[in-house]
Amino acid sequence: MLKEKAMPFEIPTRHNEKLRTLVERINQDAELTQLWRCANINAIDRLGLSDHGEVHIRIVANAALKLLRLLIEADIQPSVVTNYDLTHEDAEVVVTMGSCLHDIGIAIHRDEHELFSVALGYPKARELLEGIYQEPELTIMAAESLHAVIAHQWDMPCLTLEAGVVKVADALDMTAGRSRIPFEAGKVNIHSVSALAVESVTIERGEERPVKIEITMTNSAGIFQVDELLKRKLQNSSIYPYVEVVARIKGKTEQRILGVYKL
Repeated sequence: MLKEKAMPFEIPTRHNEKLRTLVERINQDAELTQLWRCANINAIDRLGLSDHGEVHIRIVANAALKLLRLLIEADIQPSVVTNYDLTHEDAEVVVTMGSCLHDIGIAIHRDEHELFSVALGYPKARELLEGIYQEPELTIMAAESLHAVIAHQWDMPCLTLEAGVVKVADALDMTAGRSRIPFEAGKVNIHSVSALAVESVTIERGEERPVKIEITMTNSAGIFQVDELLKRKLQNSSIYPYVEVVARIKGKTEQRILGVYKL
């Protein structure tokens, strides 16, 4: 079996030295990289679902950081600051760690993978954060990261701002067929058709709320993705009051996704 070349894990660390060190360790961690790949074997090759591997992790981590930073700019405090007197930089570490670990449980099974992700993720979180933090902060950071992992399940209550950020960021990987709603590749139904209708997702400072998520669609079928995926995750997150969502259909006419559909 040929060894695959690792895809670099890249996020904007800015001046956060703890986050920069974490990113360096993630890029050197062969076990974590292989867990992402094993998760993708189960998701894509064995179940015929959408990508849940390295690309997904990178998309979620970048989206989570952008969401968190916009909330902080609006003077909304992360939970590690409020409850543990830690810093905004530590909150960035939590959402990055949570993003990197949230789907590794799919390496075991897609069903109830959040529980498997927690089981695999606690020792991995401590390993990656060792030396960056000392006790008791090391245990706090690992626990906060794992809360974000378990709470990315759509109906699991988010007890922290950071968990809500990761939950919503996970749902935003929905462009060009990358839906988080499980659908079988090649099968024609509302899940697969709607997934192909989403052209782009952008995150920016909001006008009415601190964050605006704008979704551009080539076909109104994409509304299913917004309603069934993003809406229910956002409404069950801790950041719901701070986010506005705008979905637009590109152009005056809709792109035809299907030619003929027969039962």
